[in-house]
Amino acid sequence: MSGWPDKPVIYEVNTAVWLGELSRAAGRPVTLADVPAAAWQAVTPAGVDAVWLMGVWERSVTGLALANARTGLRASFHAALPDLRPQDVSGSPYCVRRYVVAEEFGGDEALAKARAELASRGVRLVLDHVPNHVAPDHPWVTGHPELFVRGEVDDYAENPEHWLAIGEHIFARGRDPYFPPWPDVVQLDAFSPALRSATVKTLAGIAARCDGIRCDMAMLMTNDVFARTWGREAPEREFWPEVIGALRERHADTVLIAEAYWDMEWTLQQQGFAFCYDKRLYDRLVSRDVEAVRAHLRADPDYQAGLVRFLENQDEPRLAATLPPDAAKAAAVVVATLPGATLWHEGQFEGRTVRPPVFLARRPHEYPDHDLAVWYRHLLAAVRDHGLRLGEWFLLDTEGWPDNQSHRSLLAWEWVEVGGCRHVVVVNFSDAPAQGRVPLDWEPRCWRFTDLLGGEVFDRDLTAEGLFVSLPAWGFHVLSAM
Repeated sequence: MSGWPDKPVIYEVNTAVWLGELSRAAGRPVTLADVPAAAWQAVTPAGVDAVWLMGVWERSVTGLALANARTGLRASFHAALPDLRPQDVSGSPYCVRRYVVAEEFGGDEALAKARAELASRGVRLVLDHVPNHVAPDHPWVTGHPELFVRGEVDDYAENPEHWLAIGEHIFARGRDPYFPPWPDVVQLDAFSPALRSATVKTLAGIAARCDGIRCDMAMLMTNDVFARTWGREAPEREFWPEVIGALRERHADTVLIAEAYWDMEWTLQQQGFAFCYDKRLYDRLVSRDVEAVRAHLRADPDYQAGLVRFLENQDEPRLAATLPPDAAKAAAVVVATLPGATLWHEGQFEGRTVRPPVFLARRPHEYPDHDLAVWYRHLLAAVRDHGLRLGEWFLLDTEGWPDNQSHRSLLAWEWVEVGGCRHVVVVNFSDAPAQGRVPLDWEPRCWRFTDLLGGEVFDRDLTAEGLFVSLPAWGFHVLSAM
């Protein structure tokens, strides 16, 4: 398979939930080695470049016991799955005991078959890495305690919520600087040279089995954040440039994706990540703040090219439970037609409303919205088939009239491919009708616009005033121009 596209479309699958549903439908255990062709087809719709199999690694029994002891966490399980059974709680995929594929998923051999199946469809495989912490029963805990943040007996006695006593050592529980520690994981030491070397080996082992790696909470390992979290003096070299530089010597083509928050995206891009989560755009879209979205899209194009646009994932609420249906579609058009990578979550297309905690291997039954699924698949296919995100991207201004300023609700941009077709996207990101003009620096002649989603054809004689647009609430045009 050729290298990654510049603007990849990634489809996230909760591996435990997915294989569990396939197993119940088949009346037998289904592993990654024997997923039916129809199931692969469902998670590789036209326009998808990569599948992220979230949570394939061996989970921790010890970590599960620690998590199960938390009444608040158990309550979240029951809230998402009222008929919860003990076997539904499989443990957190981010409490990794070993970076080997879980036995119930078929092990590493089954993953290799799954990767080959995806490759036969022209689709790449993305897997997880958790750099900040491991499970309490990870082999490193007893074999290499020097890789962890450690404390004293008095630390544990004073604050057992923050520390774990394992053998003769006191280990810090994993955490970020803004929230209480996670109860089920042990904190790795980003400043340890030995940990950095071990991380390179771990990443290389993962890279040998996939095409891209999504690094969980990647910003926690930067010198600034780690020093602030743990009150430590930072070394001269940053964690990620050192680790990624060494990884590149072994796996030059593996794409690294950073889960990133707190406006750390640019920093992580500079430290070696190809793509970073665009949480700021997500927040502005779900809050329906059109001016904030427009301001965000004024950022440097090179920066935007390294962002992952999304509307939901395993950590965020389901879009169908967050936005009204028409607003959700408008947001999806925005995400699908911007520069950078895009991430789509299994179940999003079908309008699922319940996001089960990642500890669960089963989710509640919900009736799929088949019409919505068809619409999403049409959106992704249209963007791919018409080369909409090829060429150079430009954010466009909009103009109105003294007595009609509804154009402020319009978001607009164009894609210009040298010697190819031009595309214009206009989205009314509001709950009221909007009209306006979109100035276009094009040849002043009659242009034919075809709406790639609705199929309508418009012949418009462009003048200095630009393209007139009138859209209903949450309406949009995705136009090809000839």
